[in-house]
Formats: sequence, structure tokens, C-alpha cells
Amino acid sequence: MFSIEIDKYNWDIEKQSIYSKTATDVEIALFKSNRTIEDFKALVSPAALPYLEQMAQLSRAITQKRFGKTIQLYVPLYLSNECRNVCTYCGFSYTNKIKRKTLTRDELLIEVKYIKSLGFEHVLLVTGEDAVHAHFEYILEAVKLVKPYFSHISIEVQPLDQHEYEALINEGVNTVLVYQETYNRTSYKKYHPKGKKSNYEYRLETPDRLGKAGIYKIGLGILLGLDDWRTDSLFTALHLKYLEKKYWQTKYSVSFPRLRPFSGGIDPVVNISDKELVQLICAWRLFNEEVELSLSTRETEIMRDNLIRLGITSMSAGSKTNPGGYVVDKQSLEQFEISDERSVHDIVKIIKKQGYEPVWKDWDKVYSCNYNVDELQKL
Repeated sequence: MFSIEIDKYNWDIEKQSIYSKTATDVEIALFKSNRTIEDFKALVSPAALPYLEQMAQLSRAITQKRFGKTIQLYVPLYLSNECRNVCTYCGFSYTNKIKRKTLTRDELLIEVKYIKSLGFEHVLLVTGEDAVHAHFEYILEAVKLVKPYFSHISIEVQPLDQHEYEALINEGVNTVLVYQETYNRTSYKKYHPKGKKSNYEYRLETPDRLGKAGIYKIGLGILLGLDDWRTDSLFTALHLKYLEKKYWQTKYSVSFPRLRPFSGGIDPVVNISDKELVQLICAWRLFNEEVELSLSTRETEIMRDNLIRLGITSMSAGSKTNPGGYVVDKQSLEQFEISDERSVHDIVKIIKKQGYEPVWKDWDKVYSCNYNVDELQKL
């Protein structure tokens, strides 16, 4: 379990190590082809900022070599804003006195048919963490309902047990996103004072349960703004390195959500500038050529347009972050404010204008690593 592995590292010592990196360390990292954790520290350190142009050029070249000039498109579909956790940075937090909504079967299908009409083949089902309204059985039924409409189903819901993930995988779930938010135990407790999410270890061990369940892809990430982003990114890299070694058949993605406003929300404790976000994304690509890098509509139009060419491989488009936000109930509470409000059509035009190809469907189930030997022999 990574909860055991992480105890080998001390937050403050690793933070000091990052901030002590020099220009020489950065130059050594840039000239390598296989980069280590120490190289990643150098690439996310303040010393790397003067080398941003060189990092960007390398990131672009590596990404095009591995992924081609393509951007995968996905759409989030919020099923519920019910939540039993107290998270000080989230609009769905239990203590927020807002109107709660969980989509019914009929409402879900209305939303599905609308976003399907836009051309999407990859849907991300999102709920708050509520074992009463958005419980496992509700999520399972939602997956069964949307399965006929999409070739790729991802979920971002409350952490579940291994047998529950196995059941969801059997019904068609390909990818599970589970963000640790921050790897700093002290900060984590401060931001998550109540609810099941306050259990740091259970959340940290979720990717292990997913790996054991045989999931196709796991999405990792931190919420940029809760703690020192450089140190948190290092711990994310350590987590990914551990997972890739132990669950080598599973694919991985990393996302870069920055803390966005909501009614009554907190301001970022540590800001990450646009330039630093570019640095972080390029550092990830130089560190790991295989990992998918994803960007949501939290970012501005200008940032998203520019990042298309610098390492990002997956983007959301036309997003709504409230249950029923596409058709059923456009005024329900959003989890956070989006920044890029352009239509799907506009996003596609921008991608093509930059010489890239928008990808709606990038794999078939026949290629999933979950197939056993007997199934493969039938192909």
C-alpha cells in the first residue's frame, strides 16, 4: 500500500530538497532521456523557471512523439451535489446551506442524450460523496444507464471498496479519478475536518484498491492552492511511480485543477501562477512520457489554447459542474465556477486551428488490459 510507502518521506525535508535545487541540477535534468525523482524536483523548482522555453519545446516534442497531435475530449456529467463531507474549499460541502439535487433516472437520460448529441464518446460521471443519495447502488445504476451511449465511462465519486470497484468495472467503468487533494497530512486534516473524506489513509489507498480490482485507468491529482504545489506534485509523482511499478497493466493520467471560486469559498493558500502551471505540466511530461495529462475548464480560454501544444493530451469541453446543468436544471448549484465557457464546437475549432485532431473515441474495449488469456485467444 502507498500509505506505507509514503512514510519513507518527510514533507518538510522533501520541500527543502526541491527549493535547494540549482540551475546546474535543472540543466542536468534537461539533458537526460530517463529522468528520476531528483530530476523532477529540479524541474518543478524555482530554479527551473528561467528554462521554461526549453522545457516547453522538449515537452511538445515528447508529447507529439508518444501521442501524436491529438487531444482527447471528454465531458463531465454531474449526477448529484449531495455530500456528507465538510471540505472547506468545495461548493458541495455539507455545511453549505444550498439546494441539493440528485438526478433521477429520467433526468439522467435527458442529460445523456443532450451531451451525446454534441458528439461525445467519453463521459465522466461525477457526484458529491454521499452514501445516502449518491450511494454505490445509485452509481452502479447510473453506469448501467449510460453504458449504451458511450464507449468510455469514467467516474469521480466517493472512494469505494475493492469489490465495489470490481462490480463497476464489470458494468463498463473504464477509468476512476481520485484526487488526494493534498498529500500533506496536517493540511489534509485542516481542509477535511468531518466526513468519510477526513480519513487520509482510506483515500490514499484508493488507487491500490483500484489496481487490485483491475481498472483500465486511474486518474491522480492534487488541488493546486491548498498547499505548496511543488511539494504536493512531488508526492503525486512518487505515488504514480509506485503505482506504475505495482499495477503495471493499468494506465494513468494526471490532472491539474487549480482552486476555483465558489460561494463562501476560501482563497488559495499558495497561488500557482500561469507561468508556474506551464512549468508544472512540462515537468510532468519530461518526467513521464506515457502518462496522460488532462486539463479542465477551470482554466481560462487563453491558457487552454496555449497548453494544447505543450503537453496536454486530454481536455473537457462545454462543461457544466452542477447536476442537470446541461438541460434539466441549469440553475442548480455548481461545485466551482468554470473559466472556459466556450461551446464544444468552439473548442473543436480551436484544436483544429492549432493543427491538432480532436479525438472523441481513442480505444475499444477489446484492447482493455482486463481481458484474460482465454478471451485474448478468441480474438
